[in-house]
Amino acid sequence: MAKSNRLLSLDILRGITVAGMILVNNGWGESFEMLRHSKWNGMTPCDLVFPFFLFIMGISCYLSLVKSEFKPTAPVIRRIIKRTVLLFAIGLFINWFDNAIEGDFLCFGHLRIWAVMQRIALCYGIVSLFALFCNHKYTIPVVIGLLVVYTAILVFGNGYAEDASINIVAQADLNLFGYDHLYHKSPVDPEGLLGTISSVAHVLLGFYCGMLIRQKEIVSDKVIALFVVGTVLVIGGYLLSFGLPINKRIWSPSYVMVTCGLASLLQAFLMYVIDIQQKSGWTTFFRVFGVNALALYVSSELLAIILGEIGFSELVFNGIHAVIAPPKWASLVYAIYFVGLNFALGYILYRKKIYIKL
Repeated sequence: MAKSNRLLSLDILRGITVAGMILVNNGWGESFEMLRHSKWNGMTPCDLVFPFFLFIMGISCYLSLVKSEFKPTAPVIRRIIKRTVLLFAIGLFINWFDNAIEGDFLCFGHLRIWAVMQRIALCYGIVSLFALFCNHKYTIPVVIGLLVVYTAILVFGNGYAEDASINIVAQADLNLFGYDHLYHKSPVDPEGLLGTISSVAHVLLGFYCGMLIRQKEIVSDKVIALFVVGTVLVIGGYLLSFGLPINKRIWSPSYVMVTCGLASLLQAFLMYVIDIQQKSGWTTFFRVFGVNALALYVSSELLAIILGEIGFSELVFNGIHAVIAPPKWASLVYAIYFVGLNFALGYILYRKKIYIKL
């Protein structure tokens, strides 16, 4: 199998994920339950998009760093550090921009520290350094170790308590960063510090799958390997959920296993369809999102803030709602429109072969 063909299925999975992230983040008003994050324990389809992205990032880390043979040279390390800082800074900028556009330019006293881009940054930096300085045969033992440590933290620190005053995940962020710098719509900040422990394990599972993809010579063997890993993780995760419920807010170990397993199964399916069956005629829409994934995610966040502030988003939604009376369906159509708007931006870059690497 040619290298470009192999990477196409990964681009498509990344594109599906980013398009999904934009879709679930941009409903207007009342959305369907499946397009909202679970309030606490449990999982909706909406809860799959971000963990899928982290899993894909783990695969990409392996496939990217293998080109330098995982040698910790100064240029490679500088590139990792630079990218980590840039991703974190972009996340902070988005949080700042959300306040600044309303006139609160000096919002640093209550600027939220954590968010999606910040978690991506930390996980990318830690896993990339692991890839350079650690023996890859320890990947799964490290994953198990991180999940065991995080499990102990949750069990002994009331991590499943839906009460910020006693939940160790919430208390760690409150004591280290202060209430004003955190997310306030759930008992814990869903991208907070302690959850990074299990998130790193999450990305390492993707890294391990990237290793399998690279090491297997025959495409069908790659598909089988991903299918086996995915099946084991899904079954194991659901069994674990009887004691440690699936919970996105705290990024529980069972959530890591189930979502990584589902991502691995979907990657296996896409490799089978695209790389073995050679059925790729339907992929252009998702490839547009996949080749500029982070850039389009960031632009979607900024565009949503701008259009919301100038009243254009409300105007469009009201127009949709005038035609489609049920508010949930109107919200879904608006979200689809917003995905289409970002696709149009991405398609211009795609046609011009402009690939923005953050």
